[in-house]
Amino acid sequence: MRQLTSVDTQFLALETSRQTGHVGGLAMLDPSTTPKGRLEASDMCRLMGERVPLLPPMRWRLVEVPFGLDYPYWVDDERFDLDFHIRELALPPPGNRAQLGEQVARIMARPLDRGRPLWELYLIHGVEDGLTAMLTKVHHAVIDGLSGAEIMGVLLDLEPGGRELPPPEPAVGANGAPGELEMLARGLLGFPRYPLRMLRALPSALPNLDETAFNTLPGAGLVARAAGRLQRIGRADGEVVERMSLRPPRTSFNGPITPHRRFVFGQLSLDEVKAVKNEHGYTVNDVVVAVCTGAVRRWLLEHEELPEDPLVAQIPVSVRTEEEAGTFGNRIVLMHAPLFTNVADPLDRLHRTHDALRMMKERHRALPADLLRDANHFIPPAVFSRAARATFALSSRDPGRPSWNLVISNVPGPQVPLYCAGARLVANHPVSVITDGMGLNITVMSYCGRLDFGIVADRDQMPDLWKMIDWLGEALEELRPVPAAAPS
Repeated sequence: MRQLTSVDTQFLALETSRQTGHVGGLAMLDPSTTPKGRLEASDMCRLMGERVPLLPPMRWRLVEVPFGLDYPYWVDDERFDLDFHIRELALPPPGNRAQLGEQVARIMARPLDRGRPLWELYLIHGVEDGLTAMLTKVHHAVIDGLSGAEIMGVLLDLEPGGRELPPPEPAVGANGAPGELEMLARGLLGFPRYPLRMLRALPSALPNLDETAFNTLPGAGLVARAAGRLQRIGRADGEVVERMSLRPPRTSFNGPITPHRRFVFGQLSLDEVKAVKNEHGYTVNDVVVAVCTGAVRRWLLEHEELPEDPLVAQIPVSVRTEEEAGTFGNRIVLMHAPLFTNVADPLDRLHRTHDALRMMKERHRALPADLLRDANHFIPPAVFSRAARATFALSSRDPGRPSWNLVISNVPGPQVPLYCAGARLVANHPVSVITDGMGLNITVMSYCGRLDFGIVADRDQMPDLWKMIDWLGEALEELRPVPAAAPS
């Protein structure tokens, strides 16, 4: 048995009839590189049958502690049924991008069955250009961005013919899932640990309370500043890291969300992004965030709701160390940075973005790696789910203010061709999560010279989401270096 952390549990706690806690990826595959020229569910069952032994989380099933006395546990599912998790469907002709995006949105809007391991895989046929799509859907309680990439690294190969697999770790004998009485006993034994966890969390969590989702609670900023001053008094160096004071304005995608989603996807050239970053001595991430800012600004202008102040983006940052590779679960902190949608000049936006992200990195280095976990320890497990949902609901309703306006996440990926069951991976578009108060998520993953974008939004809040893909390209074009004039 393996107990979930408070951060893992938070992704379970946020689930309601309107919001889910799973993430995914839309892999576009070229089946012409397979021996038979097509990719079928039987091929994926065979691949997963070989590799699931190397991926313990794919067999984990959730077991709750009665009355929520402690965080839940993962146990090995003794009735694991691979055929249940792998599904197959086809798009009607012509199988275009809009149809595929609609199908992905509908699949991702459905919750996962908590009585089984929390993942599904869909093979989608009939996609234009002779491609086959593979949609993976895994609960965020199981993986974060880096551990999700580790799972894909096990499923993907460098050659169409596959590779020799390392032997799986010896299976630990299982006596079946624990019963209610055993779980109740575990909960009662763990209950006295709650005050100790809270006390240990105080020094790191209180001075940084405004860096968490609890920043919408009355007095959170005041408590953080007071605790920070006390902490600095006790430090010999008195080091102070500059904080950005940000108040997110409210937009139409910062209200309560519906159960329905929109998903759109597209690509940009990584070389073109690098040309911009090299021109100014910045980073790829600086340019990506500036490009996203330009596209969001365009949407706000089109809908006549451009705020005078910058938006505030949530940017997940991994704190997973090399020693923690292969441990799965969540090791992240949630940083915030301004999006200068209120700045009209594209180059000025880029420069300001670079400065803001530099400050965010300095702040990140000063934050404790376990900030999210420590902040969650202020809430007793028995009321954790209700408190987590109430915090997000508070930020989505007037006269409150959102914690963040949207999510922007940039995940570096491999720059060599990869294959899945012999089919060449053409693109891998992330599919992420939205919540009350934060109904827009832009996630990008680099792969083989391209940036693969996946954008998720509430279906009603942003009905014209496909325009964002075109506007991303236009925002990059505005930043492209001007070629030097030829000598006369």
